[in-house]
Amino acid sequence: MTITTTPLSGCFVFTPRIFNDDRGYFFESYNTRTFNDAAGAQINFVQDNQSFSTKGVLRGLHLQTGPHAQSKLVRVSQGEVLDVAVDLRKNSPTYGLHHAAILSDKNHSQFFIPRGFAHGFVVLSDTAVFQYKCDNYYHKPSEGGLHYADPSLAIDWSLPSAELLVSEKDRELPFLKDAGDFGF
Repeated sequence: MTITTTPLSGCFVFTPRIFNDDRGYFFESYNTRTFNDAAGAQINFVQDNQSFSTKGVLRGLHLQTGPHAQSKLVRVSQGEVLDVAVDLRKNSPTYGLHHAAILSDKNHSQFFIPRGFAHGFVVLSDTAVFQYKCDNYYHKPSEGGLHYADPSLAIDWSLPSAELLVSEKDRELPFLKDAGDFGF
């Protein structure tokens, strides 16, 4: 497995070693020891989630606040997405900055996003199946997020804004300057 650091401290992209033959392929998608060694922490994932979306669907930027914050290990098992993490850790030198990674069923890469980040993705293929592990249980009262088109974040979602399919709930999320403290 190749582990690539990102400009955001604590965020990593994991790309597995793929074993191909005339029958198809095999790869190890998760190994606790390998993952925790790379992350430099003992992460205990407690919940797995999956979504199906069509081209242009943008989900995010989401987070869980305070003691219900979540680290996520995300991947795509079908299709292709642009996946984005935004650093919201007040004392971080990369506060307010983001990193984007292409995740697909071709590269099998996974993106680790630690607690203290907002997260979102947009589907670039006709459809996509998006899967992720969380290290804390979902807690509805702790939902939070940022507006996907916040000009201070300057995220290039790789599709024209007219092609983005965004829920009303996500369109109402605040800009970073108006968001307040998320407890990170």
